[in-house]
Amino acid sequence: MTTQMKSGLLPALALLAGMAPMLGGCSTNPATGGQILSFMSPEEEQRIGDQEHPKLVAAFGGEVTDRELVRYVDSIGQLLARTSEMPNQKFTVTVLDSDIVNAFALPGGYLHVSRGLLALANSEAEVAGVLAHEIGHVTGRHSAQRYSQSVLAGIGVNVLGILTGSRELANLAGTGAELYLRSYSRDHEFEADMLGVRYLKRAGFDAKAMASFLASLRAQSQVDAQLQGLAPGKIDERDLLATHPRTLDRVERAAAAAGNIPVKDPILGRDIYLKKIDGLIYGDSPSQGFARGRDFLHPELRFRFRVPPGFELQNTPNRVIAKGPDKAMVIFDGAKRPGQRSIYDYLINVWGKGLRLNDREEITINGLRAATASARARTSNGVMDVRLVAILGSDTQIWRMMILTPTSRTAAMSRDLRETTYSFRMVNAAEAAQWKPWRIRLHRVVPGDTVESLAARLPFAKLKVERFRALNGLGAGEQVRPGQTVKLVLENT
Repeated sequence: MTTQMKSGLLPALALLAGMAPMLGGCSTNPATGGQILSFMSPEEEQRIGDQEHPKLVAAFGGEVTDRELVRYVDSIGQLLARTSEMPNQKFTVTVLDSDIVNAFALPGGYLHVSRGLLALANSEAEVAGVLAHEIGHVTGRHSAQRYSQSVLAGIGVNVLGILTGSRELANLAGTGAELYLRSYSRDHEFEADMLGVRYLKRAGFDAKAMASFLASLRAQSQVDAQLQGLAPGKIDERDLLATHPRTLDRVERAAAAAGNIPVKDPILGRDIYLKKIDGLIYGDSPSQGFARGRDFLHPELRFRFRVPPGFELQNTPNRVIAKGPDKAMVIFDGAKRPGQRSIYDYLINVWGKGLRLNDREEITINGLRAATASARARTSNGVMDVRLVAILGSDTQIWRMMILTPTSRTAAMSRDLRETTYSFRMVNAAEAAQWKPWRIRLHRVVPGDTVESLAARLPFAKLKVERFRALNGLGAGEQVRPGQTVKLVLENT
């Protein structure tokens, strides 16, 4: 350490020491009884939860409208909450209308589970395990601790960087400090598992269900990775395993740390749970539209289009993405028509503003006014040819299709992509009414049924056996038994 660094470091440390009283202090963790550093009051946590909850619900497709199912899931959450160290905390349980398998908690007692998670679970105890884990985040005041740690890390590192004139130290605010925070978050995940086991046992549930659900989740994550063309073991960042990185070993350690809470005849609740989710929408809902092979259908907005052979459709809350060979891509979304602009004016001066547009023209697509133009742009996948297509769906609604192709492949792909452009059409109510979502349906296994024969009934194009096993919590090589109830996914039911 040089003399120059010493002279800058000592005043910095003194300043930090002087700032400590202003930053806040320690408080008692209501769940563990230990001391925690918190700069956020319970009242502030509640305010943040109240503010962010509706935003999160909107981002995940809104709430499931099946009131009976929602009341059932809420009853599980409220039972667990009453066993916690914060029985007077109001907990709000929301079932999100999303097929993504995920769950999360917000400060102030907001618990969220997705429709996709309910479809994957195989018992009441498994859902209880997820909710108990999220309740553990709330009672452990993990949001407040993460906020406080980020304040301390950000202020501390940046003050040191400023006072020593060290660019490297200042840069730690975005690197080393964040690595430390991620490690700290894993500690929170372990503590939430420990508290979750405690609440499960107090409520009489089988705590082993946390591990069985984790096994199903890992199997489903492997299926999703294969469907997306990702390397084995790669997990989508939206996946529950990404936001809650958990292992079977850690769940078992959390169970041991939770202590020996005796439970007589622990509740699994498999039969009652399966009956509750019989008929649950699987995959995308009609309000979000859904992919059927190469076709994207939207029964509520009443339109459809078809992507070229070799393209895989992915539906997200904000857009539809079709990924093709050689990193070609079709991105479809919608926009509100600004004022009374013509569709050509909108394409050139609003959507395509800033691009050097060529081949500009007005066209008609199945009776709808439209406009198109091309450009060349540098993207994360290199230099690509870009084709913009804007379609006036109504007086106020514009539908947009952005087609990206490698410059060396544009000519070869142009015919198929032109057919995609002209495949877009609005449909009448009678045709749209024929498009039904997939649903979970129960089946009682009879002699002669096998994993393979039952998986063949699923409407998926790929990995039917793997998806059937993940959906029903069946391990590799495990077979079904006569009399056993299993979940199928069926269409038009």
